[in-house]
Amino acid sequence: MSIYDFEVKTISGEIISMSSFKNKVLLIVNVASKCGFTSQYEGLERLYEKYKDQGLVILGFPCNQFMNQEPLSEEEIQSFCSLNYGVTFPMFAKIDVNGEEAHPLYKYLKEAQKGLLGIEAIKWNFTKFLVDKSGVIVNRFAPATKPESLEVDILLYL
Repeated sequence: MSIYDFEVKTISGEIISMSSFKNKVLLIVNVASKCGFTSQYEGLERLYEKYKDQGLVILGFPCNQFMNQEPLSEEEIQSFCSLNYGVTFPMFAKIDVNGEEAHPLYKYLKEAQKGLLGIEAIKWNFTKFLVDKSGVIVNRFAPATKPESLEVDILLYL
């Protein structure tokens, strides 16, 4: 099994294969519009703008599993991200990241990179997974980890 074996639904409803991101460095983030970390959209967009031409792609997956912090529809999320943070990186349909209904991609990510003390579950919105160009999940970052502090790690894999 590889990260490239999964399909995901874009925020506009199109089903795409993760294989479309082969040979790219990926930063996969579960996001929310009403979270204390929502301002991280700004830092994520800055990273994307700075390194997208070198092969970085940030993938935002809205999630409403943490205290109803993503109550918006996909259309509203897209508008919110664009208007408030100028987000241009790919955004996807709302998903679950924990539990029985967790998206298969997130089940795979959590198994490959467990969190603190070996715990698989995503603790909160804005948990970040770094994936190298060959599809290997190389790191997992806590929600409080600011996007700017990931630059050194990202550069290792670009």
